[in-house]
Amino acid sequence: MDSKALGTFLVTIGIVAVVLGASIYFGWLSFIGRLPGDIRIETENTKIYIPLASMLLLSVFLTLVLNLLRRLF
Repeated sequence: MDSKALGTFLVTIGIVAVVLGASIYFGWLSFIGRLPGDIRIETENTKIYIPLASMLLLSVFLTLVLNLLRRLF
């Protein structure tokens, strides 16, 4: 990978990080963690949280993004 491609890749990662950070800050991703497939068990002394649907959605999204980046570079 030459320096120009590396620079483009790092700028792209930076833009994605800024957009993701802004989405979290402004609450646009507030549904993450509250999807219907997420398991939440709360008792008097214990809280168990298993984000199955959220992690599945995140996995699909990251797979699409990483495949797109791989094809571009």
